[in-house]
Amino acid sequence: MRKLLTLLAATSLLATGCAGAGSLGTGNSTLVIAIVSNPQMKDAIALAPEFEKATGIGLKFVSLPENQARAKITASTATEGGEFDVVMISNYEAPQWAANGWLENLEPHMAATPGYDEGDFIPSIKQSLSYQNQMYAVPFYGESSFLAYRKDLFDKAGLTMPAKPTWQQIADFAAKLDDKAAGIAGICLRGKPGWGESLAPFTTVANTFGAQWFDQGWNAKLTSPEFTEAAKFYVNLIREHGEVGASSAGFSECGTRYTQGNAAMWYDATVMAGTNEDPSSSKIVGKSGYAPAPVVKTQASGWLYTWALGIPKVAKDKDAAWKFMAWMTDKAYVQKVGQTYGWNRVPPGVRQSTYAIPEYADAAKAYAKPTLDGIAEANQQKVMANPVPYPGIQFVGIPEFQDLGTRVSQQLSAAIAGRESVEDALKQSQDYAQTVGDSYKAVQ
Repeated sequence: MRKLLTLLAATSLLATGCAGAGSLGTGNSTLVIAIVSNPQMKDAIALAPEFEKATGIGLKFVSLPENQARAKITASTATEGGEFDVVMISNYEAPQWAANGWLENLEPHMAATPGYDEGDFIPSIKQSLSYQNQMYAVPFYGESSFLAYRKDLFDKAGLTMPAKPTWQQIADFAAKLDDKAAGIAGICLRGKPGWGESLAPFTTVANTFGAQWFDQGWNAKLTSPEFTEAAKFYVNLIREHGEVGASSAGFSECGTRYTQGNAAMWYDATVMAGTNEDPSSSKIVGKSGYAPAPVVKTQASGWLYTWALGIPKVAKDKDAAWKFMAWMTDKAYVQKVGQTYGWNRVPPGVRQSTYAIPEYADAAKAYAKPTLDGIAEANQQKVMANPVPYPGIQFVGIPEFQDLGTRVSQQLSAAIAGRESVEDALKQSQDYAQTVGDSYKAVQ
C-alpha cells in the first residue's frame, strides 16, 4: 500500500493545476484548506470571511476539481507533506486513513465544543466516517443516489414513473423521451473517467445487475456475465439516448445539461436536487420528480457517500483547524446558508435537525424524503446481489481502488466514446483487477 501511495503522490504532482481561492484573512494563524470545487463548497468560501472576523484565523482555500483534489490530498496526506491543515475527504478515505494513523481523532474536539451535537448526525453517515467507533472526519454533506425526471415531459409523452423503477423501464423511457431535434437527451449519465466520476453511478448499476468487482476469494469478476451485461447496458444507454460528449461528462456537466432543460432524466447523487430547484441557476425549478435509484435484481441500488473534513495528523495547528471545521459543519452554518443563499443551497443529508427546519422542509419537499430514504436504504445487504469481501457500494473500499478504479473508468469511457468494444474494455480491466486481487489472496 505504501508503494502504491508513493506512486500516486508522484503522479499527482504532474497535474496540480491549482485553482486556489487565495487567502481570505490575515489572522495570527492562517489555515490552508484543500477542498473539492462544487457549489456547496463555493458557498462556504463566500461565507468564510465571517469566520475570520469572529476568530482572527485566516483561511486559504485550495479548491480543485474532484479528480485533481483526490490525487493532491491523497499525496499530501500519505507522504505527511504537511501542506494542508484541513482536507476534504470522503467515507472512502476516512476509515482507511484513520487505520493508517494519518488523521486526527475528532472525538475529543467534538466533546469539548458546546452545542456541536455529534448525535445529530444521520447514523449511517456518522458510521461511514468512523474507525473503531471514533469519528476521524465530520460530514459537510451526505448523499445517496436517485433519479431526477422531468414531470412535464413525462406528462406530455403520457408516461408514468413507477414508485420503484427498474433500469429496463428507465431505458424504455429514455428512448421515448430522447428528442435530438430539440436538444433533449433521454437521460444524462456520467461517462467522465475517474473512480469517483463515471465509476460511481456505473458500479451501482453493476451491483443491481448481480455483478461483483471481486468474489469472496478475491478473484476479479469484471468479465463475468453479470458485469458484462451491466457494462453493455450502461454504455449502450448512454450511446443511444444519453448526452452529447458523454465520455467527458461528469456530475457538473450533467447538472448543467439537466438544469438547462437539455435532459429528460438524470441518475446521480441526491445532492443534485438543491441545484435543480435553485431559481438562481436552474431553468426547470419545480418541474422535477425524484424516484429511487433503479434496480434489476436487488431491493435497492443507491450509493452512500459524504464529503467531509478531516485534520491530517501532521497539521500544525489542530485547534484552529477544528474551530474552522466545527463552524462549517454545525447547525448554525445550516441556518446561515439557508438565510443567505436560499434553503435549496443548504448542505443536505448530514444533520437530522436540518429536516426539522420549517423553511428547509418547505423548500425541499420534493426531494427531502427521497434523499433520506436513499441514505437509509444504502447498505450492502440491500444493494448487493452477492457477498463481496470489500466495504463500499459505489467504490471498492481498498487503497488500490484509486488507481484501479481510474484505470477501469478510462476503459469504460473509451467504450462510451466508441474507441473500443465493451468486451475489450472489460478484458483489459479484468487484468488490472486481477493483479490487485492476487495481492489480497497472498495475505489470506
